[in-house]
Amino acid sequence: MLSSLRFSATRLATARSSLRLTPQLRAFADATDNKDDDAAFTPPSIPDIPELPLDFSDVKLSGTPSPWAVFDAWGAGGDLHERLEDSEMEKLAPASVAIPFDDEKSDLGETEILETYDKLLKRRSSVHFGYPYNLMYNHEELYPFMKYSINNLGDPFVTSNYGVHSRQFEVSVIDFFAKLWKAPKDDYWGYVTTCGTEGNLHAILLARECHPDGILYSSRETHYSIFKAARYYRMDAKSIPTLPMGEIDYDALERELAKNKDKPAIINVNIGTTVKGAVDNLDRILRILKSLGFTRDRFHIHCDGALFAMMMPFIDYAPEVSFEKPIDSIAVSGHKMLGCPMPCGITLTRKEHVAKVEMKIDYLNSVDTTIMGSRNGQAALYLWYSLRKKGFEGIKADVTHCIETAAYLRDALTEAGMTARLNDLSCTVVLERPKDEELITRWQLACEDDIAHVVVMPNVTREKIDVFVNEMKKCIDKNGRMEPSSDTSPLARLVSRSWGGADVVAPVGDLRADMSTGSVEEYENTKFAK
Repeated sequence: MLSSLRFSATRLATARSSLRLTPQLRAFADATDNKDDDAAFTPPSIPDIPELPLDFSDVKLSGTPSPWAVFDAWGAGGDLHERLEDSEMEKLAPASVAIPFDDEKSDLGETEILETYDKLLKRRSSVHFGYPYNLMYNHEELYPFMKYSINNLGDPFVTSNYGVHSRQFEVSVIDFFAKLWKAPKDDYWGYVTTCGTEGNLHAILLARECHPDGILYSSRETHYSIFKAARYYRMDAKSIPTLPMGEIDYDALERELAKNKDKPAIINVNIGTTVKGAVDNLDRILRILKSLGFTRDRFHIHCDGALFAMMMPFIDYAPEVSFEKPIDSIAVSGHKMLGCPMPCGITLTRKEHVAKVEMKIDYLNSVDTTIMGSRNGQAALYLWYSLRKKGFEGIKADVTHCIETAAYLRDALTEAGMTARLNDLSCTVVLERPKDEELITRWQLACEDDIAHVVVMPNVTREKIDVFVNEMKKCIDKNGRMEPSSDTSPLARLVSRSWGGADVVAPVGDLRADMSTGSVEEYENTKFAK
């Protein structure tokens, strides 16, 4: 144990020049300088913290090599935390956390409740598999700013009379993404949103303002926020069928566009679908528009890139999604690939489009161009900090970890005799749904009908995957495998050759499938939803 402490201390002292340490860790490193003899060494008192993971070659760690990110503040990328006892969960029951009214009294103090809540979040963060959130981050340097009410109300480029803002950081974030997606200099506009959904709502609003009589086209595996926008704005919308691996059915899209050539086309292109991580082929969609005679002034393209538009620029030889092509907007989530303690996002568009919704507000001494009025200035500060600390190479390392570890998970599930698929350019592994709701809840799996998925993020390690796969095997031994709910269910479609690769375990049950080719009988034609 003593040698372990000495080794930890040596690594801490070595890293101090590049790693921002808490005061406790810095004091510990200082106290251990020049200690050459274990017998003479008395370790100082230190807080109960995990050893700093500074060995970047260790597969237990996330893919982020940047020094700022190596301290996993709550164990999201470390060992699995044990389940809370029933007596502990009782402290978080509605009756325990209720706010006393008038002369009512509470048996529990706020500190005891919050300590239990912290323990619960550590547990759940350590088994976070089903949703695309990067939990490996450290923003301790920003904690002092939480005492300020930072509000970026109004337009990010037009300063208001409210002085406690982070506009300079927000604009810096926008400029970074403008360069990343090759937006024309001085011809882009954007802002830091509350989440990817707000980015989509803003982008579709601009599309409607540019084309009031346009028709919105998007695949039926699109994130629900796109069709929410269509409902909010009372737009005519078409839900286009998808190919088995989740991409939009390009032939179906072409047929529907041909039917409505008299109306402008507003197309949402998915840069990673919600459940399968499928990336629509932007170039193919542009070719369809050209072949049908849609001129540039008669179509509007939004790219919903919640997770993958932040990843694709860092993948070698990936298709390019940028403003050098005739697109109009891109929206991503900030808390997904980058990692952030609060939901946030970025939307970027061409400057000419935002002019259609701009309105001068005297009360703000700014202009109204965003969905929200008051806007979280903390989010812009956190995104700026993440981008500065990670840098281009740090983000690329994160992306590489996610892509490679996702392939490891797919292969492990396949070898264990389960149906599992992984799209190209994706870190979302789609698998047969386990027949155990407790297992689903424990690992926080996102499910749709007879499939589930795991989104491999920097906090998902191979060691955790091994535990997960072992639990899946035990689940099958006890409950059996999930059977497809129909011949055309999501699980049945996982055997299609469109996914690529021949090593796929067929689902159980009486499937009308030709396994020699891996193709499933075509699903029935679906009527387009308006």
